[in-house]
Amino acid sequence: MADVKKIATRESYGNALKELADSYPDLVVLDADLAAATKTGVFKKKYPDRHIDCGIAECNMMGIAAGLAATGKIPFVSSFAMFASGRAFEQVRNSVGYPRLNVKIGATHAGISVGEDGATHQCCEDLALMRTIPGMVVMNPSDDVEAKAAVKAALDHEGPVYIRFGRLAVPVINDKPDYKFELGKGVVLREGKDVTLVATGLEVSETLDAAEKLASEGINAKVINIHTIKPLDEELIISAAKETGKVVTIEEHSVIGGLGSAVCDCLSANAPTKVLKIGVNDVYGESGPAVELIKKYGLDGQGIYEKVKEFMK
Repeated sequence: MADVKKIATRESYGNALKELADSYPDLVVLDADLAAATKTGVFKKKYPDRHIDCGIAECNMMGIAAGLAATGKIPFVSSFAMFASGRAFEQVRNSVGYPRLNVKIGATHAGISVGEDGATHQCCEDLALMRTIPGMVVMNPSDDVEAKAAVKAALDHEGPVYIRFGRLAVPVINDKPDYKFELGKGVVLREGKDVTLVATGLEVSETLDAAEKLASEGINAKVINIHTIKPLDEELIISAAKETGKVVTIEEHSVIGGLGSAVCDCLSANAPTKVLKIGVNDVYGESGPAVELIKKYGLDGQGIYEKVKEFMK
């Protein structure tokens, strides 16, 4: 995919906020001394009176966002996933989730693709944490087009939303005239009858690459992009599982509590199916170039291909 345009979804986040601001006058953006990294700086430059830098005080920032939401504003709270979902979990749960306030959390720098920042910043637990909060919508867009659509969907949704964005530039795969984003609905990117590959976030493009490799081996894989992990498109997951008989989930997240767990919960209750979960296997990340880490942890197209091929034996 060397000739494919690549954009980091954190860039898409900042651009979407700037582009949508005029249409949503109640939109305000909060940051925790990371506007340059989260890319909300582009919003701050154009709308300085609607941007609040809360300093390195993420817990306090969530409380401020809750207060703003209670007055009718639509706050987007921005920080690294490790801090937004981890450090400020109590405030997200009690100050945002419990009263079901209209706060949107833009969490950047998620997963091992944070790269050289190392294990302390490579949050592979955020989707699991946010899934447990009642009423929280959880999204993990796959590319620039989808990330912008997710921000728009979050603005139009009344209630708390968590959106995961990445640091690494990823291929733009949804720049098609017929692309449609619908909160809570998965997207079938490739038809197949032998196995269903369910992917989220930056792993969607890697999964498409793996599907091409599998096709050369005579394995026809159905590929589903799940941009909304909660609420999950259970109807699509169940239908695909019944159609192919085997399911593989792929995520740049722990295999505990994320997309894989959500899919397994769904299938065990509705259509028991053999499932392979591909993700970070209950370990911490490490410092290194993002692309090399994805390869080392078996989350690149080749790694996915090899695991699915073994699964199909």
